[in-house]
Amino acid sequence: QVQLVESGGGLVQAGDSLRLSCAASGRALSDNAMGWFRQAPGKPREFVAGIDRSGRTFYADSVKDRFTISRDKAINTLSLQMSSLKPEDTAVYYCGATPRTAFFATLEYLSAQNSYDTWGQGTQVTVSS
Repeated sequence: QVQLVESGGGLVQAGDSLRLSCAASGRALSDNAMGWFRQAPGKPREFVAGIDRSGRTFYADSVKDRFTISRDKAINTLSLQMSSLKPEDTAVYYCGATPRTAFFATLEYLSAQNSYDTWGQGTQVTVSS
């Protein structure tokens, strides 16, 4: 089973950029569909971005054109490049992985929490206004 460790969170101002990383061990990321989710205080965890085994990417409407998900097979790391950050992006960000997926996944599949069998511990992102 893969183990995931997120990093890169912090306190930034509105309009700033931040890059989150999710380091994987135990299994190659390319064997998994991967996703980024976030959870703000008092709110349910929500989908942010996903990448299927083929490399296709999917985004929530709230982050489209601001966030970019990518996967570096050489270092077995998933990244989330976030730009034009807003206070409403403040949350704990989690990466998830699942091998239980077809080569081409759907947005519906990648955006569902129960599609994933492994999660990282989360990293806090705080955006001040």
